[in-house]
Amino acid sequence: MISDPNLPLARSSTGLPELQPPPNAPSPQPAQEPVARPPRSAAYLWLRRVGVLLFVFLCATIGVMLMILPWRPEWADNHLLLPFPTLRSIVSSGFARGVCTGLGVLNVWIGFWEAIQYREDG
Repeated sequence: MISDPNLPLARSSTGLPELQPPPNAPSPQPAQEPVARPPRSAAYLWLRRVGVLLFVFLCATIGVMLMILPWRPEWADNHLLLPFPTLRSIVSSGFARGVCTGLGVLNVWIGFWEAIQYREDG
């Protein structure tokens, strides 16, 4: 919300300040009718469809990987974690694996939610 710093503030019954319009301010204009947008081109609609499809596919793929990989033996037994035994024990804990699985479920949920909520405003 953007407000004019020169406008006076008045106190309401709740004790919070309310914004008062200046005495020479014009009255608010009535709401205008919405302007009809021109119809979208076929190329725009297909690009939007493909974009949503790729987004859903990416979310589902990453989500399934995050649900499966933490429970595989390669999760903690890899060459990147060998020099860091403390980090290896943290990554191999059930809590960290559960967090990754939860993020995977959330990722799959977001992907399918986008697919369900997709509407073509043509």
